[in-house]
Amino acid sequence: MQRSSPSSVREAFLSFQPPAVGEEEVEAVAAALRSGWLTSGPRAAELERRFAELTGARHALAVSSGTAALQLALVAGGIGAGDEVITSPITWPATANVVVHAGARPVFCDVRESDLTIDPELVVAAATPRTRAVIPVDFAGQPCDLDPTIALARERGWLVVEDAAHAVESAYRGRKVGSIADVTCFSLYATKNVAAGEGGVVTTDRDEIADEIRELRLMRRGDGAHYDVRRAGFKANLADVNAAIALCQLDKLERHREVRLAHVAAYDRAVAGLAGVTPLARDPRDTHALHLYVVRIDATLAGATRDEYQRALAAENIGTSIHFLPVHRLTFYRERFPDQARLPVAELAGAEVLSLPLSPAHTAADIRDAIEALRRVHARFTGR
Repeated sequence: MQRSSPSSVREAFLSFQPPAVGEEEVEAVAAALRSGWLTSGPRAAELERRFAELTGARHALAVSSGTAALQLALVAGGIGAGDEVITSPITWPATANVVVHAGARPVFCDVRESDLTIDPELVVAAATPRTRAVIPVDFAGQPCDLDPTIALARERGWLVVEDAAHAVESAYRGRKVGSIADVTCFSLYATKNVAAGEGGVVTTDRDEIADEIRELRLMRRGDGAHYDVRRAGFKANLADVNAAIALCQLDKLERHREVRLAHVAAYDRAVAGLAGVTPLARDPRDTHALHLYVVRIDATLAGATRDEYQRALAAENIGTSIHFLPVHRLTFYRERFPDQARLPVAELAGAEVLSLPLSPAHTAADIRDAIEALRRVHARFTGR
């Protein structure tokens, strides 16, 4: 494919986050189809074993999506009508949607300026006597500050459900994400670091929650003709076809991480010289999953707004995305919960964040194209 020169627009559009799949995934899917297992079977069971091994959790349960993982965790944890659940506004709406679907009320807590993860110091102020759970969100691959949040939850008797959709390789202070919170929920969506197209995994050390999720995801207790239904469950199990893809992706996890590390290092060097274009902080005490490369566009210093940068990069054939618009300002949440507090850090971030292309499917030349386009756009906007 013809690439751009430093002064020209890239010839072909650069997708923001294409999946890094190869012949191994194709063969794995074909083998699953030939095996006769289209629904949950031995591959899903193997994926659960591998995730338990990866995270150090006692239980890993494969489900149909990261959203299903969150919803099953809340229901299994006893969250329901009249309860409140504290969470971050800087996340995909699914994190809050599952709270609503459980019959509870989401309460949004502001985030830290540095990395846009939930600010543990503000969680106490967001709590009420109805608070029953907290969903901290690992953002872009940076683990949230779990220790103070979990300590508060233990003191108050809250359930901690960690949204680790971005954090399959992450570790917090040397401990693997997936083995720290009461329940941790991973996503296997098409853009994730372990991409199965669709899917999710729940990890937990709590036997009673694992047992509840096993029952809820198949709407029954027991196997074969002898089954019972104790509560209205969900159809949320993972098909073996998706599990086959995820197993291949797990095999490539370290190789893909090396590619991401090189891409992130190239971006870090490039944006260091661009006024008003600042990447999110990555805590050196933690292992960052490098799922997204998010910069903040300060319009005063960068010469234009985030939206203007996004449009200008699209004109350069560079795909970008926005992670995220604050959930509490989206129409449903704004109208359904109009008494939510103002969250100034999240609201400013929602106007400034821009995610640059980042995938192990990208080559070094692809990332150079993105960088050169960003430099050209920055020079036009700033006159430098």
